[in-house]
Amino acid sequence: MKKLIIALATIMVTSVAYGQGTVQFNNRITGVVDARVLAPDGSGAGAGFTAQLLGGPQGGALAALTPTTTFRTTSAAAQGYVNAVDVTVPGVAAGQTATLQLRAYNGANFASSLVSGQSGTINVALGGGNLPPAALAGLSGFTMTAIPEPSTIALGVLGLAALMVRRRK
Repeated sequence: MKKLIIALATIMVTSVAYGQGTVQFNNRITGVVDARVLAPDGSGAGAGFTAQLLGGPQGGALAALTPTTTFRTTSAAAQGYVNAVDVTVPGVAAGQTATLQLRAYNGANFASSLVSGQSGTINVALGGGNLPPAALAGLSGFTMTAIPEPSTIALGVLGLAALMVRRRK
């Protein structure tokens, strides 16, 4: 009886491992995808920037996937392209379609970053199990935007208020 339980547990663990699809997190594969990520100044994202995939079942909610990765820094031409890693998309089996989105930021996380951006969503049939990880075919590049600090916005509003008061006098 113990052997039967162990065999069933092994089969269940194995099926769960194969039940999740994977994608190759790489925004530059010759002939497949060329989606460079640019900093606000037009240069490629490089040192200090993080790239992360969001994903989930096709048409469903997107969740942050791990691992994150960094951008290449070997040359100016390589900047804007990520260091490739394979990412698992929970809840989407190999061969099924997932909705994915790339986001990039500097700082500790996307929410608190002062420079960030994200691509449009794409649908990708995932690899996994006996299939190689899928590529991000259809991904488009984007330029990140700088988010002004709240103190900068406050100073701008105070300046406009001062101009309005001065005009009235």
